[in-house]
Amino acid sequence: MSDAAEAPREATGENGETEMKEEEEPNPNYKEVEDPQQESKDDTIAWRESQEEERKTGEEEGEEEGKEDKKIVMEETEEKAGEVQEKEASGIQEETTVEPQEVTASMIRLETQITDSQSITSGIFPKTQRGSKSKLSLQLEDAETDELLRDLSTQIEFLDLDQISPEEQQISSPERQPSGELEEKTDRMPQDELGQERRDLEPENREEGQERRVSDIQSKAGISRESLVSSTTEDILFQKDKSTPVYPLTMTWSFGWNSSLPVYYIREERQRVLLYVCAHTAIIYNVFRNNQYHLQGHANIISCLCVSEDRRWIATADKGPDCLVIIWDSFTGIPVHTIFDSCPEGNGIMAMAMTHDAKYLATISDAEVQKVCIWKWTLAVETPACTLELPTEYGVQYEERDTLAHSAPLLTEKTFNKLVGKFSQSIFHLNLTQILSATMEGKLVVWDIHRPPSSASTFLGFPYIKPCKLVHLQKEGITVLTTIDSYIVTGDIKGNIKFYDHTLSIVNWYSHLKLGAIRTLSFSKTPATPPTEKSNYPPDCTLKGDLFVLRNFIIGTSDAAVYHLTTDGTKLEKLFVEPKDAICAISCHPYQPLIAIGSICGMIKVWNYENKQYLFSRVFEKGLGVQSLTYNPEGALLGAGFTEGTVYILDAMSLENESPEPFKYSRTSVTHISFSHDSQYMATADRSFTVAVYMLVVRNGQRVWEYLARLRSHRKSIRSLLFGVYLDSNEPRLLSLGTDRLLIEYDLLRSYKDHLEVLDIHHTDQGCYPTCMVWYPPLTRELFLLICNSGYKVKLFNATTKMCRKTLLGPAYGSPIEQTQVLPVRSMAELQKRYLVFINRDKVGLQILPVDGNPHKTSAIVCHPNGVAGMAVSYDGCYAFTAGGHDRSVVQWKITLSVLEAAVSLGGEDLTPFYGLLSGGREGKFYRELEDYFYYSQLRSQGIDTMETRKVSEHICLSELPFVMRAIGFYPSEEKIDDIFNEIKFGEYVDTGKLIDKINLPDFLKVYLNHKPPFGNTMSGIHKSFEVLGYTNSKGKKAIRREDFLRLLVTKGEHMTEEEMLDCFASLFGLNPEGWKSEPATCSVKGSEICLEEELPDEITAEIFATEILGLTISEDSGQDGQ
Repeated sequence: MSDAAEAPREATGENGETEMKEEEEPNPNYKEVEDPQQESKDDTIAWRESQEEERKTGEEEGEEEGKEDKKIVMEETEEKAGEVQEKEASGIQEETTVEPQEVTASMIRLETQITDSQSITSGIFPKTQRGSKSKLSLQLEDAETDELLRDLSTQIEFLDLDQISPEEQQISSPERQPSGELEEKTDRMPQDELGQERRDLEPENREEGQERRVSDIQSKAGISRESLVSSTTEDILFQKDKSTPVYPLTMTWSFGWNSSLPVYYIREERQRVLLYVCAHTAIIYNVFRNNQYHLQGHANIISCLCVSEDRRWIATADKGPDCLVIIWDSFTGIPVHTIFDSCPEGNGIMAMAMTHDAKYLATISDAEVQKVCIWKWTLAVETPACTLELPTEYGVQYEERDTLAHSAPLLTEKTFNKLVGKFSQSIFHLNLTQILSATMEGKLVVWDIHRPPSSASTFLGFPYIKPCKLVHLQKEGITVLTTIDSYIVTGDIKGNIKFYDHTLSIVNWYSHLKLGAIRTLSFSKTPATPPTEKSNYPPDCTLKGDLFVLRNFIIGTSDAAVYHLTTDGTKLEKLFVEPKDAICAISCHPYQPLIAIGSICGMIKVWNYENKQYLFSRVFEKGLGVQSLTYNPEGALLGAGFTEGTVYILDAMSLENESPEPFKYSRTSVTHISFSHDSQYMATADRSFTVAVYMLVVRNGQRVWEYLARLRSHRKSIRSLLFGVYLDSNEPRLLSLGTDRLLIEYDLLRSYKDHLEVLDIHHTDQGCYPTCMVWYPPLTRELFLLICNSGYKVKLFNATTKMCRKTLLGPAYGSPIEQTQVLPVRSMAELQKRYLVFINRDKVGLQILPVDGNPHKTSAIVCHPNGVAGMAVSYDGCYAFTAGGHDRSVVQWKITLSVLEAAVSLGGEDLTPFYGLLSGGREGKFYRELEDYFYYSQLRSQGIDTMETRKVSEHICLSELPFVMRAIGFYPSEEKIDDIFNEIKFGEYVDTGKLIDKINLPDFLKVYLNHKPPFGNTMSGIHKSFEVLGYTNSKGKKAIRREDFLRLLVTKGEHMTEEEMLDCFASLFGLNPEGWKSEPATCSVKGSEICLEEELPDEITAEIFATEILGLTISEDSGQDGQ
């Protein structure tokens, strides 16, 4: 629809905005500025005249007050005349005209998704109070603004406003409106409003010269110089970005889309541009150029989005902690405003809508008691203009201080004596005097909007809605209801799209397109091309048989398909079809830029990730959901594991079955698939803790895959399944790692049909459980197996002996590492500089090898807020890919290693990065105490009372290390102490053949930081132990009886002898002098003299054990969140 056609409807509000008929309080200081240039705009003049007639009564009431204010205004204007005349002498012409804002009241439409409730919100109604200056309407201007309007419009001309037509220029008060309001016309945004990009201008000092004087004028008017937002065109968004990356990981592409949210058609003039959502990112996709622009800023999954009528402004909101509402400029991709505290009581925003003039944003919170908020987002305010909590009961609710009215009459089957059904969507009728609500029964409820008479003297009579008609349009449930031009449009669960006129008479429909259930319809902003001789518009179904001329539009369906329909000729084009269910499986080709994506819906899609081109796909029969995917090292085969236990071996280039029949040896989901280096073996792991092995054999001259054996080797879930190669041969080796803390290696050569031989079993951890493993690159002469655990540690195990050789602090970003891969090298020169790519619960990151605990050698970014399901790395190491599981997206990340290396160099050398991990740093109290304990241990080892000459050294012997660790608050178990000793003793053994028996202070500091709990002592671990070992006492807390507690100490875990236990209690209760056992000169109390019945309570809880027995000060918060 053209602007000329739309303008007359502005007098009564467009498609969701309805003016109140009651009279409003006029602004006594309001004065129109005549502009000859606007005489050609008949629609604007008509609108202004209609508003003037509505204000006549109010102006008579406020005439006296208005005269006084006008007098004040004229005096202030005369005071500024001299300053303005000085600017005239400088050559500045004054012809700028200003169109003041009109006093209006709008009803804001808020379209909602399917709800179980049979009530409907009719709309949002502004409220004004007669004779009150403090309760103005939402668009009322103050006297200061009007005075500035008259002053500037008659004597000066603004510079740098060539982007805005004279009819569209407005001036906002710098005091009341620092960022300005949106222009009344929705096709352009003036510079004095969003051109500032929400940055307040500070007043400048007046100086001599024309340029400074012009700057002062612009500062007074709230106008900044030309900004990117105010001066840009539509084409700037997809201009090639040649800037240097500033992050180690940069999003370059997002595969998939959230089909639960709508797709918007935001551009068509020269290029076809769509807007949709992937996880926590809004995507602006140029179909013709095959480019994406990413609107990144949310930390949670985006829950709703909307666009302005002119498609210029985009609003996105999310659900989760610290939820945000962000308004974007679609021309530049710049966020122009962010609302941080939009829903402090709830979990985020459930739905939102923007007015047709884009000045106001309405949101509904996702809370137990939902709240409707109206935001004047163009003013950059942090609080809503008005709010209303939706009541649980039905009826009209209002508040004296707010300006929202709520009408929700109860609608039941008795209302029309017919089944109504669940509401799916509500819109305003084309006449704006009624509301239409679609139901899943194919019916349309028509609501009348009742308004109090304009002569009402009180505001107790708010507008309300009342059901007046139930229209049975069709049999199929209506899923989409919208309006375009002069049509009311519906989409249903059978894929039909129907068009009705204002009387709900059918005009035309599309039923032959064979689409899935319609989820969203979005029409082009560009009006339909008038029919010509070459046009091929279909006739409508009326008796006249006129041509059905309609704008082009986008169709989104429930099966995650997006189509474009060119109405001239009825040409349906499939833009993309994405997985409609969770994506858990991704795998990159070993030597081509291909990525395979598998979904729970049974679809496997293969993309060329360099050209961003979809190649081929396969959809498996219903019930087969893809859980895991892996290419073999040769790139010819693709192994696929499914949710119901089936294993397929597919041809990598056609996705056809490589074996005649799939393998079905598991009853649960196949979570892991791995191939040996020579592609002779394939192993799988499933949710029932079972490992299965398949091998390639020759039958009748053909190579075929056969099942070998399977074994339920773990007691808990399997986290990794890894093939390797023996050092002394080229034979493959197979290892599995489970949360039962077992690392199991299998003997493939001794395995035979239905028998999988186990070679050895090793325990990897004592308290934490392992999360993943990978072969450590050959950076040293010793071959390692890298294993990450739930305690944020990275452990290196000797590949042959399985001895734990090193324990290092891994990346700590809120959750432990879930998966990791070594980044492939791009050239031989990079063999000695290697990197890890990892994912945790919601982030993807990079780690520089070798791992040494330096926190600056790692970086991470949020990739999927609701959880990462899988990860893959390109064959050349340029890209990393993450699968988002239930958010139905796969994100491609460009890796820029130079940025990470720069961060490491800025973090300092030697021990500087490690000092930052200590409380207080290098000069803090903790480090000074550590030094004191370190050197005191030398004295203690030589004897406190010795008279011999002291030998001061920079080292302490290894036997002293546990005492110093415990003295500074770290209490390692005996197994951890053995690991620490082995790490230090054999640190140089491979290179020198010598064992180390001492350690200096810098090395001690590194060992301490790498082995201690990353977040200090917390109650979480102690509580977990008491939940397992204790019982629930009368107070509802977990407790252990004194007798059971003492028995556990001497019989379970790293149990003590009774003498050791009594000696420890003697020290804890202060019965032994300082240095009791390690200093022979001191005498200690014998353990037999301690009466534990008197010292220990009958019941021991976690708090009593930590504070009263151990004497620790422990925080309840683990410190993991937010790291």
